[in-house]
Amino acid sequence: MAVTSGSPNSRPPLPEPPAPLPVAVTDAHTHLGTTARKSGLQPADALARARSVGVRRVVDVGYDVASSRAAIALAEEHDEVIAAVAIHPHDVVELGDGLDEAMRDLEGLLGASGRIRAVGETGLDFYWVKDGRGRDAQRAAFAAHIGWAQAHGLALVIHDRDAHEALADVLDAEGWPDRVQMHCFSGDAAFARRCLDRGAYLSFPGTVTFKANDDLREAARLTPRDRILVETDAPYLTPVPVRGRPNASYVMPHTVRFLAELRGDPLDGFCAALDANASALFGDWGAGTRDAAGDGGGHG
Repeated sequence: MAVTSGSPNSRPPLPEPPAPLPVAVTDAHTHLGTTARKSGLQPADALARARSVGVRRVVDVGYDVASSRAAIALAEEHDEVIAAVAIHPHDVVELGDGLDEAMRDLEGLLGASGRIRAVGETGLDFYWVKDGRGRDAQRAAFAAHIGWAQAHGLALVIHDRDAHEALADVLDAEGWPDRVQMHCFSGDAAFARRCLDRGAYLSFPGTVTFKANDDLREAARLTPRDRILVETDAPYLTPVPVRGRPNASYVMPHTVRFLAELRGDPLDGFCAALDANASALFGDWGAGTRDAAGDGGGHG
């Protein structure tokens, strides 16, 4: 992850913008508020920079009640933004006795706006959480989020870190929703096939460009064109060749070009597929977004 200090004087400089894409795409997972705090790049500027390189739409993802409310507000203000709302598995554990209240508050948001298109990011993270009680709390919260996605007809955005088998077990027990995004996919080819067999979309961030991640590249190669997404997870996971700098949606063309070349896909067709897949998963963004890429790239 590209972790930056909160002090403006100590922040690494933002990357230079890459060349615009030939056909506009969607950033399938970003955190506009966190990006602003970490890099100083405010949401309106972040969206303008994204448009200038052909990233026409974004999914702004909540991880607790406050960030979920903020994502909804940004989605209501900007046509090119939709919101996902959830209690992140880290927060499930950190909230402790406050978890029940937070879960009630989060559930209360689900019908608050038509700009909410997904429940997430939710899931399991066993990298940081080792004790059984914490992992059980994550499983229970994840099951509740799955139920909300099913009840409200929303996509499910899944965070999975070092928990592949446990996560699949919960989904198999609760039932996979019709539309699932494996955010920041981190599994190997075998786990990719397991998720794809259940209808999930696999979403790849800048980590696919990192030298050590051969398993991730193998998974990206085998993912069908109609099931692949690209995301930033900004301000984290900045791709090569600007790794180490703060990430943002306008940086995503680096990852898109890398994946198109890796898969042997023509760039314009790959971009069109990414955008279509985001619409299939999350629905239409709403009025005005068809022309949102006019500053760069263009949308076919």
